Amino acid sequence: MKALREALERKALEEGFASMRICGPGDIPHAAARLKDFVARGRHGQMRWMEERMHWRGDPTALWPQARSVIMLAENYGADSDPTETLKMPDRGTISIYARNRDYHDIVKKRLKRVGRWLIEQAEGTEIKVFVDTAPVMEKPLGQAAGLGWQGKHTNLVSRELGSWFFLGSIFTTLDLPRDTAEADHCGSCRACLDVCPTGAFPAPYQLDARRCISYLTIELAGPVDEELRPLLGNHIYGCDDCLAACPWNKFAQMAQEVRYHARPELQAPRLADLAMLDDAAFRKLFSGSPIKRSGRNRFVRNVLYAIGNSGNRALADVAASLTDDADKAVADAARWAVERLRDRERTD
Repeated sequence: MKALREALERKALEEGFASMRICGPGDIPHAAARLKDFVARGRHGQMRWMEERMHWRGDPTALWPQARSVIMLAENYGADSDPTETLKMPDRGTISIYARNRDYHDIVKKRLKRVGRWLIEQAEGTEIKVFVDTAPVMEKPLGQAAGLGWQGKHTNLVSRELGSWFFLGSIFTTLDLPRDTAEADHCGSCRACLDVCPTGAFPAPYQLDARRCISYLTIELAGPVDEELRPLLGNHIYGCDDCLAACPWNKFAQMAQEVRYHARPELQAPRLADLAMLDDAAFRKLFSGSPIKRSGRNRFVRNVLYAIGNSGNRALADVAASLTDDADKAVADAARWAVERLRDRERTD
C-alpha cells in the first residue's frame, strides 16, 4: 500500500492539486460535538442544511460506513495581487478572490474524478466517492486530521506551504491507505485574523458566528441584512477575504497555476454603478460559469446597493434611487437605505 500511496500522490500533483494527505473517516472524533454546539447557538443562521444532515456531517463513518480512508486534496487559488486592494475603492465592488473567475466546484470535482478513476484502475474492486463542498462533509477538520494544515483562529484551514488560499476536495475510498499525521496548530499568539474582521464575527478564537460573517451575509443570507451590519459591509459585494488576507502565513502563498482562477478583468474591481443596473438576464450572462451565479441577481444587487450606500459618493444616489421600486423587496429596501444614507452624508458634509 505504501507504493500505491506514493503513486497516488504523484498522480494528484500531476492533475494539478497542490498537496495531498490521507486520514481515516474516524479521525475527527470531536467534530460532531462542535457542530452540535455551533447549531445549538444558532450561529449557522439560515443554513438549515447544517441541521438536517448533522449526523452525516459530524461523523464521516456514518456518511459512508464502507469507507476506510479519506484522501484530502488542496487546490491552490492564490491571487497575483493584494486581495484587499479594492477595499480602498469605494465606487468599486470587492468580490472574494475565489469567485473572480470560474466556479471551483466544477474544476475541482473533475480533477477528483480523474484521480479517483486512476485509483480504481490500480486497485481492482476499489470503490470511491468524491466530494467538493456541497456534500455533508466537514472538509476543514478532515484536512487538519490528514495534515494539510490546521484550522486557524478564523476557523479556516491554514497551511505552512500554501497559506490560506486553497480549496479542499476529498475522495472517500474503501481502500485502507497509509495515513498521514495530523497538523499541529501554528497560530501562536497572533490575532490578526480576529482583529481585522469588520463585523466582529469571531466571538472567541476558533469560533465563528456566521450571522455576522460578511461571506454569509452576502452569499447565504436571504432577505435584508440587519441595518446595524450594513455599514460594516463596506464595499464587499460577494464574500470576504479579510481574515484570510491578514494571516502572516500567506507569505508562503503562491499564485494559482490554474488560469481559470485568475481574475477576469471585469470582476477585479467592478463599478458599482454598472452592477446595480443588472437585470436577471444581464446578471446571468456576466456571471455565466461563476459561483456568483448561484446567489441570483436579487441577492447580488442587494449587496451592491449596500456598497453604494457605504460609498459616500453622492453621484451614486441616483443609481440607487432608480431601484427603490424594484420588484424584489430586499433590493428595494437596500436601494432606499442607500439613498437615505448618501443623503445623510451630504447633509453632514
